[in-house]
Amino acid sequence: MEDYLVRAVTTAGNVRALACVTTGLVNEACRRHGATPTASVALGRALTAAALMGALLKDRQRVGLKFEGNGPLKKILVEAESWGGVRGCVGEPCAALPPVDGRIDVAGALGRAGFLTVTKDLGFGKPYQGMVRLYTSEIGEDLAYYLAESEQIPSAVGLTAVLSPTGEIAVAGGFLVQSLPPADESLIGRLARRIESMGALADLLAGPTGPEELLHTIFGDIVLTGLGRQALCFQCNCGREKVRRVLAAMDRSELEAIIAEQQAVEVVCEFCKTSYRFDTV
Repeated sequence: MEDYLVRAVTTAGNVRALACVTTGLVNEACRRHGATPTASVALGRALTAAALMGALLKDRQRVGLKFEGNGPLKKILVEAESWGGVRGCVGEPCAALPPVDGRIDVAGALGRAGFLTVTKDLGFGKPYQGMVRLYTSEIGEDLAYYLAESEQIPSAVGLTAVLSPTGEIAVAGGFLVQSLPPADESLIGRLARRIESMGALADLLAGPTGPEELLHTIFGDIVLTGLGRQALCFQCNCGREKVRRVLAAMDRSELEAIIAEQQAVEVVCEFCKTSYRFDTV
């Protein structure tokens, strides 16, 4: 099944909703980083969070989420473009913890103490940046906490990344529901109760129309107006010329010393693990 995202709003325009399936791009990222099951689930949730946040941006804008904790993963760094390109990495992709109550211990792997930093490049000079302390380290709850505290937008966030018996991600995806002014407290309460009572998120996303079915489950008979469907994919924005420009800004004597000793300078992209080798600078 292809990765994609759908958007919708209520007819009154005071609640917006997004839902997506990200199984393919999550598996691609985990494969590139050789991630353990623990790291794969954590990275999968964060990549899905980035995809949802990226869909809120305007054309040619970008968002980055950095989760930094005191656990063995150390950090999770993800970015998303407004058009649907998503990339990400974890500080320690080999980190592993035993399950807790049969579930991957994402909170323990990230660590209970730390920060979530959200950076938005809106194309107006210096990027906007907001930061909050980690709330539960469960990724989705941390993002909802950030949106409520830093951006003053009450939000419900659901993220999932479920492993197959072979250790790959079987299903990944999620939703973002936001209350916009003027707030309809009665509607918010109805949606909150439906979200609390719905079944497993992975099961709802596993079908051929997963994101649409998920929104139908959340909203039921509440009328939604669709705003379109957007493809999602793993996409890094690195490139040989971009790396060359970064090297050109470094100390030339230091680079020449490396080349003299190792016959080349090699740079490996943090996000996609592509290697760039230069024998001259």
